[in-house]
Amino acid sequence: MLSGGLSRQRKEIIVAERRLRILHVFRAPVGGLFRHVIDLARAQIAQGLDVGIFCDSLTGGERAQDALAELAPGLTLGVTRVPIRRNPSLSDGAALLALHDLCRELRPNVLHGHGSKGGVYARLVRPRAVDPLAIRAYTPHGGSFNYYPGTLLHRLYMGAEGVLARRTDVFLFESEFIAGRFRTYVGDTDRIVRIVHNGISEAEFEPIAHVPDPCDLVYVGELRPAKGVETLIDAVALLRKDHSLRLTLLIVGSGPSEAELKARAKAAGISDSIAFVPPQPIRHALARGAVMVIPSYAESLPYVILEAAAAAQPLVSTNVGGIPEIFGPYANELIPPRDVRALATAIQAKHRESEAERAAKASRLSGFIRSRFSLPSMIDGVLAGYEAAFEARERASVNLERRWARLPNSA
Repeated sequence: MLSGGLSRQRKEIIVAERRLRILHVFRAPVGGLFRHVIDLARAQIAQGLDVGIFCDSLTGGERAQDALAELAPGLTLGVTRVPIRRNPSLSDGAALLALHDLCRELRPNVLHGHGSKGGVYARLVRPRAVDPLAIRAYTPHGGSFNYYPGTLLHRLYMGAEGVLARRTDVFLFESEFIAGRFRTYVGDTDRIVRIVHNGISEAEFEPIAHVPDPCDLVYVGELRPAKGVETLIDAVALLRKDHSLRLTLLIVGSGPSEAELKARAKAAGISDSIAFVPPQPIRHALARGAVMVIPSYAESLPYVILEAAAAAQPLVSTNVGGIPEIFGPYANELIPPRDVRALATAIQAKHRESEAERAAKASRLSGFIRSRFSLPSMIDGVLAGYEAAFEARERASVNLERRWARLPNSA
């Protein structure tokens, strides 16, 4: 595990010795994965490195376009967007070919795959398309490791991960949880492994200034089954039915489950107290709700909780994925997923707390986040992972040359 960042002197030596040409490869420019890549790319540009992005052209909308446009002037390896489907598809062949051609043109020496699709693509690019000593880094961000364990498809995904591990120079797991899932379902690896937690900037520790008369609850995230929003709707309905507690809920996000969730709220008779609004900057969303609720069934190390916790937003969350790593000594406050009654009880308890008690708890968690999840540590950890992979690749190259030299008639 990487315990700290690099010294300034060591960073300057690495940057001076290697002209890094980094291509970040991923599918959807949305959510925490996209935030992670944008933060990394911006910092790497600031260090004078050559950076590029290869991602999907079908998702992200205007928010992704704006973020990429803002970053584009510093991306010396450019932004390339092609259609990439979420699930395995025949179109993957065309996308992989486009990536291969791009690598032949740009000659990156770091291919950094993010998420399952990005990890597959970055590691399947043929060696002759990249620099001879190029390294391949992989950050899963949950991905296939969160797909229903025990199912046939999960076993197939884990089998693929095992094969691709042999084409990986460094794993940069964003949470202990996903690293543990790799060990459990794929096995041990002789490749370099680092735990580099997602990090946030100092500005994100500024407390949220709530609007007058905010909603009682706010959810921020994608609207899809793994996020558990249906459990949240059912919990709000249960509180109204069993305790005559009429709570208002703001749901901020979009996704394939949106219509189904609206119908569920209507069927439960609580659509009058639930508002659905499109994605927006998280601090704007948090300002409109007194307590944020994350009812997820599966997560890796979600930025939405890091950002809310850092800003001292009162929280109710499920105990899944890397969320206990975020809560640290306060992980006992987390609740089991898919449990409507447990979620309702936790929401009711948080609602009954005095403002002073809520603020004190939120402040303590913010202090823990500050000590462990900084943006500089994340950026330095990734750079250190790259450097360790380069050193291992060079040692292997030297050893191969020595073995070749000892063979008869090798002169």
